[in-house]
Amino acid sequence: MPRVVIVSNRVADLRKKSQTGGLAVALADAMRERGGIWFGWSGETKEEAAPAVAETIGRVAAVSLPLSRREVEEYYLGYANSVLWPLFHYRLDLVDHRPNFLDTYAAVNRRFATELVPYLEEDDLVWVQDYHLMPLAARLRELGCRNRIGFFLHIPFPPPDMLAATSNHREMVEWLLEFDLVGLQTSTDVGNLTRYLEEHMGLEEIGGAYRHGSRQVRVERFPIGIDPVGFAAMAREEPDDVAIDLMRRKLLGQRQIIGVDRLDYSKGLPERLRAYGRLLVQHPEYERVVSFLQIAPPTREDVDAYAEIRLELEALAGSINGRFAEFNWTPIRYIHRPVSREKLAPLLRASDVGFVTPLRDGMNLVAKEYVAAQDVEDPGVLVLSRFAGAAEELDAALLVNPYDVDEMSRRLHQALEMPLAERRRRHEELLEKVMRQNATAWLESFLEVLERPDGNQEAGTADQVAAFRAK
Repeated sequence: MPRVVIVSNRVADLRKKSQTGGLAVALADAMRERGGIWFGWSGETKEEAAPAVAETIGRVAAVSLPLSRREVEEYYLGYANSVLWPLFHYRLDLVDHRPNFLDTYAAVNRRFATELVPYLEEDDLVWVQDYHLMPLAARLRELGCRNRIGFFLHIPFPPPDMLAATSNHREMVEWLLEFDLVGLQTSTDVGNLTRYLEEHMGLEEIGGAYRHGSRQVRVERFPIGIDPVGFAAMAREEPDDVAIDLMRRKLLGQRQIIGVDRLDYSKGLPERLRAYGRLLVQHPEYERVVSFLQIAPPTREDVDAYAEIRLELEALAGSINGRFAEFNWTPIRYIHRPVSREKLAPLLRASDVGFVTPLRDGMNLVAKEYVAAQDVEDPGVLVLSRFAGAAEELDAALLVNPYDVDEMSRRLHQALEMPLAERRRRHEELLEKVMRQNATAWLESFLEVLERPDGNQEAGTADQVAAFRAK
């Protein structure tokens, strides 16, 4: 079995028993079991760039390198999160194009490739993760790397006409054509990329792959999953402070709606708070009975759009609480800091409604975690945005348009009043899909396709290949 080399923007801390973030959660346990290399940014910022450092953690070699202050500002906060993130989430109004952003993004990918090559063995499978590293295969090919290289995009892939709004859209897609396999979350994402290949580049799918020059690339759907058994077990273990809060709500006959998201403009948080406020207006019987817990830890606070969404959310929460709160009841509990998964899992289990309504999302693993956490005898109801990747699988949830505040309010009411028999039926269908398409199935299905030979032979010159093997 060949080694797997994971390359991501950040290297997960594999010493931690549990991870935060969809990518780390999905990959960490599998890497511990299978072994290999995890390569990426250490999270450290220095005045100048510094070389990679390797350490062995169990069966995994964690290879990390710090970034310079300029690289963080222009590669990470700049091109990755001020151009690609809004572009791929259909927010052209927030795209901030600057020439130095793209230059530094390309330079960091070149440095990643140069630092990675000495650690590679000839038959390694290289699996590159997410939008930060789209040019990496092209840079590795330039250095003579002939390994099978796969790419997985955790966020949505935009339609061709939207992608064309950025000046280097063809170059961006040509980066992807240097991979042997491009994995996407949904059928919509696959359709968006393949339409671009066919309509803008004139490529044709033959035998399940697109040929471009001397190479061919497969584009397929691989919906990411979670560890539902492990998360369910965690949900049944209640820390003392969580247990006390749940007991208090039970004694008072109170119910809870829960949302868990990074504080990001793609998550639809203001619309969600407005929908809950609308629910209280339309159904005053829910006052002092139904509260809304929104956990929204900070992210990318140095990007202006994130500071603006925080101010808007805090103002909305304050306005709703000011209108409806009693001295012994607060309608919205808003937490703007990380909450451990050990606390989050039982909070999800004890919530009557999981409110997951991003404006656009690659998958959204919170939706799957909410399903896995539920008591099968008395499950809660998932209210899910139809624009989350998870909606393609989890169609037994109550699907909503996250831009329509009135519809979301109606769906919240439907969820709170849903009979037990219907809740069980919907949950059974949802849980079956979450169990089947779990994190292990995602990883194994991707690697199985990546490992298949497809005749790509001309990844570098003879001199480059010789130099690569003789490193």
